[in-house]
Amino acid sequence: MEGARFVVHGLSPHGGWLVTMHREDRMEDDYVGTACSEHDPLLILRSAGLPEPDLVVDDPRWVEWRGTAAHRWRSD
Repeated sequence: MEGARFVVHGLSPHGGWLVTMHREDRMEDDYVGTACSEHDPLLILRSAGLPEPDLVVDDPRWVEWRGTAAHRWRSD
């Protein structure tokens, strides 16, 4: 999954944080899941093909957190 970059978007109006994946070979980002807890992004990233997401979830080269900080899961 070379060239992939993941985005955890801010809290959606329907609940949860949407997670998308960008690939250089595509014009649009792919929806890969909705995170509802701190553990969910790791599961989503792993299922999207990232072998060790726990090592890169805080690395902005791999995961961009929009509208929220990494590991902040309350809506306040």
